[in-house]
Amino acid sequence: MGFLSKLFSNKKDEPQKINKQTKKKTTSHNKKDSEHVAKRKGEIGEYKINIQLDQLPKEYVHLEDVMVMNAKGKTGYSQIDHIVISPYGIFVIETKNYQGTVYGGKDRKVWSVNGKFKMMNPFQQNYGHIQALKAFIDEKYRPFFISMVSFTKRCTFKLNDTELRKIASNELLVYDVELSDYIARKVSVNKHQYKEPFLTDSEIQQVYAQIEKANITDPTIRKQHVDSLKKQNNESREEGAKCKICHKPVSAKVKAYCSSNRKFKGEIYCYDHQKRI
Repeated sequence: MGFLSKLFSNKKDEPQKINKQTKKKTTSHNKKDSEHVAKRKGEIGEYKINIQLDQLPKEYVHLEDVMVMNAKGKTGYSQIDHIVISPYGIFVIETKNYQGTVYGGKDRKVWSVNGKFKMMNPFQQNYGHIQALKAFIDEKYRPFFISMVSFTKRCTFKLNDTELRKIASNELLVYDVELSDYIARKVSVNKHQYKEPFLTDSEIQQVYAQIEKANITDPTIRKQHVDSLKKQNNESREEGAKCKICHKPVSAKVKAYCSSNRKFKGEIYCYDHQKRI
C-alpha cells in the first residue's frame, strides 16, 4: 500500500509542476509577443512616415533618427525622429505611435491617451530637440524651425484649442497620412508671405552637413540613452501621482480623471483641491 500510495501521489504532483512551468513559459512568451507586436507597429509607423516624406520635392533634404548632444536633456542627448530641410522651413518631426483618444493642448504640460497613459506635451519635447539642434547650425538659420508632431490615424484628437491644427502655426499637430500635405501647405504659405526663400539649395546642403556632423551614431551611446530613458520612465511610474497643491498621493482613478479633464490642463489634484480649481 505504501508503494502504491507513493506512486499515485507522484502522479498527482507531476501535472502541478508541469502547469507551473507551462505558466512561466506562457507568461514569458506573451511578454515577447507583446514586445514583438510593439516593435512591429513601430516599424510600420516609420514606414508610413517615410512614404509620406518620399513624396516631397527632390530638393528637400530628409534625415531620420538623429541623435545630438543636449546639455539640458535628461540623458544629455536629444533623439529626433525626422528632420526635413526645405527652402521655406526646417521641419522637426516627433512621431507618436499610439491608439486611442489623445487629450492635449498647446499649454498643457501633460497629455494623455484614453485619459490613462500620460506623456509629456510632445511640443515641449520637440522644443527641446529644436533647441539642441540650434547649437550645431549657423545662427542665421535658427529662426526657420517648424515643430511638427505626428500621430497615427488610429488616434482621435481632443484638444483644448485648435491652433495646433492651423497651417499658420509654427507648431503643427498632424496625422501621419497628412505629413507631406501639411509640409507642402506650410511651405506654400511661407512662399506667399516671403519673397525670397529662407534657404538656397547650397544652404540646405550646408545645414544638412552641420546636422549630419553632429549626429551621434555610436550604438553604445545610443543604447545608453534609450536605457536611461526607460529607467527614468519606470521610476516616474513607481513614484505615483500626487496633488499639485498639497502633494498628497492620489489614486489611479483620480489621476485618470484629472488627466482627461480639460479644466485641469494635465495637472493632478486631490478631491479637495479639485473643487477649488
